[in-house]
Amino acid sequence: MKTVLITGCSSGYGLATARYFHKQGWNVIATMRTPREDVLPHSDRLRVLALDVTKSDSIAAVLEACGPIDVLVNNAGIGVVGAFEATPMNTVREVFETNTFGVMAMTQAVLPQFRARRSGVVVNVTSSVTLARMALAAAYTASKAAIEGFTGSLAFELQYFNVQAKLVEPGYGPTTRFASNGGARMDGLIPPAYAAFAEPIFSAFAQPTAVTTESDVAEVVWRAANDSTGQLRFPAGADAVALAQSR
Repeated sequence: MKTVLITGCSSGYGLATARYFHKQGWNVIATMRTPREDVLPHSDRLRVLALDVTKSDSIAAVLEACGPIDVLVNNAGIGVVGAFEATPMNTVREVFETNTFGVMAMTQAVLPQFRARRSGVVVNVTSSVTLARMALAAAYTASKAAIEGFTGSLAFELQYFNVQAKLVEPGYGPTTRFASNGGARMDGLIPPAYAAFAEPIFSAFAQPTAVTTESDVAEVVWRAANDSTGQLRFPAGADAVALAQSR
């Protein structure tokens, strides 16, 4: 029976992915900054562990507690939307610490066991902002685009050890907690000079023509984790698929 470790499982895509892998019969290590036992089924195949991907001691403690894994899903992330001019560099660094360096740190921590066993899969969840330009998301896009480049290069060097690296690119998920989780971080990031520019963009977000659901992402992460074709990028959600096809 295989084991998957998933980061960022308290809500949204991570929570849905943990439930999906569990439903498929896998052992699931569901991690989150503040563990919540009530959001996942009680099962001897599922463990909820505290993890902060920005702290090396937290990463080490989780890997020691969970033992060998077959798949790592780097899903934990934070968002920021606003004019880049108004975005403090401390906020940019905060986003990169989780979305970029946290992914790299988790990946680096599991690679020794994958390399030694000559098997394993790293699935990095990015975003459809890497597929097409999106206004008012410069810092967030940069943090995710970095992981796209990182994963593409990493996949080459891991092939030698029969280890795989994959990208899942979700579209816009209005039912996730992306906005509420970043509320305080986004305060004041639309200054008056940008208000007229931002208004139609936010109006379009309120009435999207196609969206991504949590189940879309969970199913695509599962497909990426089990893929044997060498495919690197897996868009998830109708909007992300359309963007990928239009490139």
